[in-house]
Amino acid sequence: MQVNISGHHVEVTQALKDYVTKKLDRLAAHFDNITNVQVTLSVEKLLHKAEVILHIRGADINATAESDDMYAAIDDLSDKIDRQLVKHKEKTLNRMQGARG
Repeated sequence: MQVNISGHHVEVTQALKDYVTKKLDRLAAHFDNITNVQVTLSVEKLLHKAEVILHIRGADINATAESDDMYAAIDDLSDKIDRQLVKHKEKTLNRMQGARG
């Protein structure tokens, strides 16, 4: 899984990179077909925003989270993308079982 982290009006420190990577590693446990992850961290006025585009075989999954704190935004983002990934995996499994049955 290739992870690209970029910042918009924010310096992406090594601590932020490590935190994002740690949160995204949890996703690899659910789904092993993740090819590329693009994370964008930005600050607009006092609002911290984290966005992710997850490229998996057959789909792209997007999520956005905003908070007063960048780490809280990353936490919310990882929870959102985790739920979407589990939902996508369940849909894929249901389609495969329906094709067999």
